[in-house]
Amino acid sequence: MTLLVIAFFAGILTVLSPCVLPLLPVIVGGSLAGGTSYRRALTVTVSLGVSVFLFTFLLKVSTAFIMVPPSFWNWLSGGILFLVGLFFIFPDLWDRIPGAARANRESSQLMSKGFMCQNFWGDVLVGAALGPVFTTCSPTYFVVLASVLPASLALGVADILAYILGLCSFLLLISFVGQRILDRVSPAADGYGWFKRIIGVLFLIIGALVVTDSLAAVEAPLYSIFDETRIEQYFLSRGAAVAPGNSQTATSTQSAPAASDAKAAARSAAYLSPAQKALRYSRAAELSSIDAYLNTDGKPILLSQYRGKNVVLVDFWTYSCINCLRTIPYLTSWYQKYKDQGLVIVGVHTPEFAFEHVEQNVADALTRLGIRYPVVLDNEYGTWNAFGNQFWPREYLIDIDGFVVHDHAGEGEYDVTEKAIQDALAERAARLGTNVAIASSTVNISPPDLSAVQSPETYFGSARNEYLGNGTPGASEAQTFAAPQSIYANTLYLDGSWDVEPQYAESLGAASIVYAYGAHDVYLVASAATPVTVTVFLDGKPVGARAGTDVDPKTSTAVIQADRLYSLVHDSTPGTHTIQIKVGGAGLRAYTFTFG
Repeated sequence: MTLLVIAFFAGILTVLSPCVLPLLPVIVGGSLAGGTSYRRALTVTVSLGVSVFLFTFLLKVSTAFIMVPPSFWNWLSGGILFLVGLFFIFPDLWDRIPGAARANRESSQLMSKGFMCQNFWGDVLVGAALGPVFTTCSPTYFVVLASVLPASLALGVADILAYILGLCSFLLLISFVGQRILDRVSPAADGYGWFKRIIGVLFLIIGALVVTDSLAAVEAPLYSIFDETRIEQYFLSRGAAVAPGNSQTATSTQSAPAASDAKAAARSAAYLSPAQKALRYSRAAELSSIDAYLNTDGKPILLSQYRGKNVVLVDFWTYSCINCLRTIPYLTSWYQKYKDQGLVIVGVHTPEFAFEHVEQNVADALTRLGIRYPVVLDNEYGTWNAFGNQFWPREYLIDIDGFVVHDHAGEGEYDVTEKAIQDALAERAARLGTNVAIASSTVNISPPDLSAVQSPETYFGSARNEYLGNGTPGASEAQTFAAPQSIYANTLYLDGSWDVEPQYAESLGAASIVYAYGAHDVYLVASAATPVTVTVFLDGKPVGARAGTDVDPKTSTAVIQADRLYSLVHDSTPGTHTIQIKVGGAGLRAYTFTFG
């Protein structure tokens, strides 16, 4: 009885689901576009309910449909919606179909003026086409499909009918309210009017989205506002004993395992099925063209090897990127916290600069940063391109079924990502029937205050040195620079002789760098074949106590050699300052300034 009530309200919630909201204009608009007919609203809605019911039993009863890919239903439903949209926009098109005109004449009592003018079978077709789409929008529906129907056909049918009743009742309410409004809008009744054509365009758009499996992209922003599945999952977890049928009396020694198994089955069924996920999420791409495997004992790994076993967090990064480095404490903390609960982290190191291709450089960075989870070298951008990635850093959370259920680019929102990890691990525990307790707290790391950063990442190499204030931007050649009399903020100035290459500028002797910035911290990505000493000045004075971790505060000097990011300035108070770096000799390769 509990599930029966939950199923009814789940049907109502489904109408408000981000999975359905993009379809409401089709459902409601399709029932109104032929004029203010309550019969049309009833026909479309009832047909949708019947379609949901029949599609449920096709999925569960007919083994012939087990191997039908989800894309088939996308093409079938989307294609029907697309055709109906064409008929809405071009009403005469229906009459040009062979036999359609005669059919219209012979069934005029049912169809009135044709398919697009209150056509009964057209309304049935619209409702029926949406059935397969609606069956992927509710966890309660899948609890009934997976747990109740196999155990009790009668109870399963009752629960499905309760779900359909809630769904159709609320849709009818919305349609009737809409028709009361349209009673006063006469253009809506015009078979060739603007309202019908607008509805036709909506049919075309929704049909195209269904066919191309792109509805998830429309739904994603809506789930951040309202996700009805969480409400359903809450009530399902409260009424965990879903599956009937095991009605025998158990002894005290048997009852605890039986109850535990029932709750585990209910928890597992409360989550989206792989078929449902396929309509909402994208499958994760595979690691591709990997050059080296670190922290794996030299063994190759694939993301697919974790499917059905683990939750995987894929982190695209590169070791000289300050934005990436600021995410590392969170990643290492999550790894320590959740690795025994089923989380696997795979770092995909996709280099920005040539020196980041070197395996030993990356291995040294892992040691320096305390990274113990697997890291793969993506020097050819094979995995980067397979994921369609464009950012450093970027995290893709892959659930136990291999779907990307969370995606975050850049820094920030660490609590949101960790909550997504916890949800995915909870699903894993339910699916595998384990009793692992998933933590609900989040790691306590104070994030840096980036609100005061007023300066962009600034490159020295000719390929991207658009902020160069003297010399010739974009020129790959040796140049002699002269220090300007006055400088502008967020503009790079060089002094002395430099060999400017596409990725870096290399000092050819004693030289200097000047930059006016606004931030707390200043970082320089640099290297040198042999050690080069630089002296750091801030507003014309040695940096001293405000030195970064790579600068000796007593001498305000730093030794540059290893290919990496160097911390030059760390100021507890943000502000606008001018940094000057005096280079002691030839051989310094400066790649980029970054700020924090």
